This record gives sequence, C-alpha cells and structure tokens, in this order.
Amino acid sequence: MELPNVWFVLIAVLWIGYFFLEGFDFGVGVLTKLLARDRKEKRVLINTIGPVWDGNEVWLLTAGGATFAAFPEWYATLFSGFYLPLLIILVCLIIRGVAFEYRAKRPEENWQTNWEHAIFWTSLIPAFLWGVAFANIVRGVKIDADKEYVGTFFDLLNPYALLGGLVTLSLFTFHGAVFTSLKTVGEIRDRSRALALKLGAATAVLALVFLIWTQVSKGDGKSLVAMVVAVVALLGALATNLKGREGWAFALSGVTIAAAVAMLFLTLFPNVMPSSLNDAWNLTVTNASSSPYTLKIMTWCAGVATPIVLLYQGWTYWVFRKRIGTHHIAEAH
Repeated sequence: MELPNVWFVLIAVLWIGYFFLEGFDFGVGVLTKLLARDRKEKRVLINTIGPVWDGNEVWLLTAGGATFAAFPEWYATLFSGFYLPLLIILVCLIIRGVAFEYRAKRPEENWQTNWEHAIFWTSLIPAFLWGVAFANIVRGVKIDADKEYVGTFFDLLNPYALLGGLVTLSLFTFHGAVFTSLKTVGEIRDRSRALALKLGAATAVLALVFLIWTQVSKGDGKSLVAMVVAVVALLGALATNLKGREGWAFALSGVTIAAAVAMLFLTLFPNVMPSSLNDAWNLTVTNASSSPYTLKIMTWCAGVATPIVLLYQGWTYWVFRKRIGTHHIAEAH
C-alpha cells in the first residue's frame, strides 16, 4: 500500500479512537443535566471521566497534527473553510477543561452551578458540530480550482449535515449513558440503563436515516458492509443494555461509532475533501499529500510512539476501572 493511502487509514483510525473515547465523555457531560438529580450525582458523573477526559482529547490533537503533516492541502482547506465551527469547538473544549478543574474550587452555589452549565453546553455543542463537519466533508463543499473553500458558514448548515450533527449528538449521549451504567453503582446505574434504552432507540432511527442517505448518495460495497456492522452493533448494544450486560453494551456502542466513522472514510476514499463545484477540483490522497520522504519519516515516528501511548492510556483505564456511587462522594464542607 502506498504511503498516502496508509496515512489516510491511520488518520481514520485516529478519528475513530477520538470519537470512541471523547464520545462517551461528551455524553457524560450532557447527562449531567439529563440524568443527575442533584449535586452529588453530578459529581459522580464527572468523577467517572475525571481521570481520563484530558487523555481522550490527545487523540484529537494527534489526528489534527497527522492531517497537517501528511495532507497539508487537506488541512489548509478544512481549517480555513470550516474556521467558525472549528473555532467554536476549540473554545468549547477550552472552557470545558477549565470547568472540570474550577467547578469545585469555591463552595458558592452560583459558582458551581455556572460551571456545571458550562460542562453541559461545552459537551453538547462539540458533539453536534463534529457531526455537522464530517457530514459536510463526505457530502462535498464548495472548493475551487485553487483548492480553496469559497462557500459560506451557512452553506455548512444543510439538511444532511444537520442530520449528521443530530446523529453524533444522540450517539455520543447514548455511548455516555452506557458508560455511566458501566462505571456506577446504585440508583444512578439503574436510571442510566433505562435512559440509555430511550437514547439508543432515538439514535437508531436517526442513524439509520443518515447512513442510508450516505450509502445511497455516495456509498459502495465496502461502505455498505461498514453500515451493516454499525446498525447490527447498535441493535446489539440496545439488547445487551436491556439485559444488564453493561460491558458488552459499551463495547458494542463503541463498535457502532467505529463502524459509522469507518463508513464515512470509506465513502470518501480516494478523496479527502470532495468539491461540490467540480469533481476535477476534489482533494485526494494523491494531490493533497506531503512528499514521500515526509510520510516515510512520519511512519517511523508513529511506529515507535503509538504503542507507547496506547499502553499508557490502557494502563490509566485499568487503574481507574472500579465503579463509583454517591456513597463514595464526601459531603461538601
């Protein structure tokens, strides 16, 4: 396989890892309002992702950095054309990190409530906008002969992209609810399982419409296989959640995310960013990639660093694997 193709696959894997991991902690952030009934339960939810949320965001930095180095033309067009939505996502991620750290620094009710509002909105907005962004990439945007985006922000808010945003928001929230039931004990665990069933049913409807739309308009045989895997995994996640098999439900909701993202990348290939104005102006793995020498150096670096990162992050999840509940939360002074 040629190196540009290898790096297209590696970038797809990085985005799959990011959405799998950041997906559930976005979902938990949204659930701080949908599931938690009081301050103590909100603290339980936040504590389930407290040791890992910042590590999950490393996958985004790596995916962005890999895109910049391997496909600079793709990076330049994407980040200039999608400047406003990506800026909103970046601001949300910054505020979200501050909110996690500062929420408990002062005891005043208004102080903690305002930071909890921030956690909710800065989890919900990126979860929606990532779907909008990737749906537009697959659909195609207004790219001219100079490989520059010539559309407007409102061109990105088309029905297909908005549906994509609703799919990622609902799927991440479902993923977060399953993760919550896996990581908690007591009443909050039971309620998260019940809520996951409702969220999963809504997600199944939205995802099925979106994936069929994608397959009919852009797909082929390979993307069809990924779509079938995504649908079957989501149904499996719902069934195992109903039976109280939280570990299997979480694994299958993760497979759903992985298969759905894989379908989008399979639909794209060999393009990385199609032009809706003229197919000849599409950005592809060939015309958007770096030099072979650059890709060769990147491949060696990735081969050394990636296993180390995976081992460290896996060890982190193992250390913080135990369930928690409201009885583990100390009373506020």
